[in-house]
Amino acid sequence: MDNYQSLYQQLLKLDNRNYKAYKDIQGRYEFPDFTLHIDYVQGDPFAAPSKLRVRVSQDIAGFPPELYQSKSREVALRDYLTREFARWAQKMSMHRGSGKSGQISLARLGQEVLDRTSCLISPEWIELRFVVGLPARGRTILGRQAAEILCEDIPHIVQNALIYAKLNAETIREQVETVEDADWLRSQLSSRGLVAFIPDGACLARRSGVDDRPLPDAIPFKTPPTLRVEFNCPNRGKVTGMGIPQGVTLIVGGGYHGKSTLLRAIELGVYNHLPGDGRELIVTDRTAVKIRAEDGRGVCGVDISPFINQLPQGQSTKEFSTTNASGSTSQAANIMEALEAGTKLLLLDEDTSATNFMIRDRRMQSLISKDKEPITPFIDKVQQLLKGHGVSTILVMGGSGDYFDVADTVVAMDNYISDDVTEKARLVAQEIATGRQSEGGKQFGQITPRIPIPNSLDPSRGKRDVRLKVRDIDEVAFGTEDIDLGAVEQIVSRDQLRAIALAMVYAKQHYINGKKTLPEILNAVMVDIQTQGLDILAPNPQGDLALFRPLELAAALNRLRTLQVVVRQTP
Repeated sequence: MDNYQSLYQQLLKLDNRNYKAYKDIQGRYEFPDFTLHIDYVQGDPFAAPSKLRVRVSQDIAGFPPELYQSKSREVALRDYLTREFARWAQKMSMHRGSGKSGQISLARLGQEVLDRTSCLISPEWIELRFVVGLPARGRTILGRQAAEILCEDIPHIVQNALIYAKLNAETIREQVETVEDADWLRSQLSSRGLVAFIPDGACLARRSGVDDRPLPDAIPFKTPPTLRVEFNCPNRGKVTGMGIPQGVTLIVGGGYHGKSTLLRAIELGVYNHLPGDGRELIVTDRTAVKIRAEDGRGVCGVDISPFINQLPQGQSTKEFSTTNASGSTSQAANIMEALEAGTKLLLLDEDTSATNFMIRDRRMQSLISKDKEPITPFIDKVQQLLKGHGVSTILVMGGSGDYFDVADTVVAMDNYISDDVTEKARLVAQEIATGRQSEGGKQFGQITPRIPIPNSLDPSRGKRDVRLKVRDIDEVAFGTEDIDLGAVEQIVSRDQLRAIALAMVYAKQHYINGKKTLPEILNAVMVDIQTQGLDILAPNPQGDLALFRPLELAAALNRLRTLQVVVRQTP
């Protein structure tokens, strides 16, 4: 194994040579305090940066084992170190030539604490993965500048970001304990008969649609007394807040009073957040899925008959397929696909729902008879979902009081202040009858599993067996197809999307065999990741992957327009 001195001399010798000569430095180098792995060297200064890793022995790093003794703590510590390394890398990065020359960077980080491959921890070592733009002028190597980056800047970053004695121990402990408490709270929801918890004092409002940090001077959340619950967390002890019970919950109120903001916080409660984010103890059932209308999406073999049947021209809705779904058929398909993938909590906002899917009032029922209307509105199926399949629903509803008839809990938002108005809503429902007739029958209907056909998933393009490209957090190029995930609101990181794309290929290679159902495939992939880590998805170590939920993997597969399925009929 070479050392840092030989790397330094080698880089000086490469000065002024053609850029491709950088390939000679690929390998492993021993530094006084760490080992540097140069795993991949870019072939061009304008190409994707080179991939590097540093591994520091715990004898040198010195992190107390109690900081990573559980999965929650380990993920929290890895996140903290990723952020510290990124902060120091940003300080040290400078433009040193053409293209990406001089760049030292990690994954783009948000407010969520995600299980990432950017940092790994064991009792023996800490590993940090990052990328470097090896410097050049045009396509001529700048060897001296490269030596400064790899042999001076990187050691400086390691010393400041990965050595426990140099870090703020109190801040580390706060993050570790906060994440552990949030995971514990989430694990308690089901046994307490809850689907979500919002603590007193939480900050729900964000700075803007593109800035997810907390809004300064936002009104802190205050729990209605009738919905207050108390938990005794492992680290911070007593925590009080609003427990949203299992069942059908409406969030009502005037426009701009915080209804959608509350739902958004609940929606992202499937993830942990940084201390100080304001949502760090907002937790939601892990399987919660935000549902919306999605005009134009493709649908393949989905049984949407619980919501839509008797289509014109006798088109079947038991195995419904289309390349251009309407608002109502897309929303029906989104719900049925989420149920197939295992959700136990649906989240809906009337602003992003198809009106005719959500409600058909008495006047419309009188004008258009049921035998002329193929849509059974959600209002008539929501309680059946709960009673037949144990699936709860939280809805933002500002325009239709008809939902008072099917709600178990009603929370009103008034200038971001919450109030339990359940009893008041029931009185209104009794005093002002809607007169509408239920159209949903007596049972919700079946959730029919589907079997993906292997040949319908082809990640190849041209001479490349696998061609994947991620665009922001809402689109994946999979082979020759583009998958639009813009309506899948619970993907929060580009690294998640990159991991989802790789997981689709992994599923194709290992489990999509024409026999396994989609739920079986999802479960098999997630078990492999849980037992072996995200690294199983890629042939080489990657620092830019983040853990996703099986629900988002299902969403990506379902939006692949080439997908074909066989429907497994149940007796």
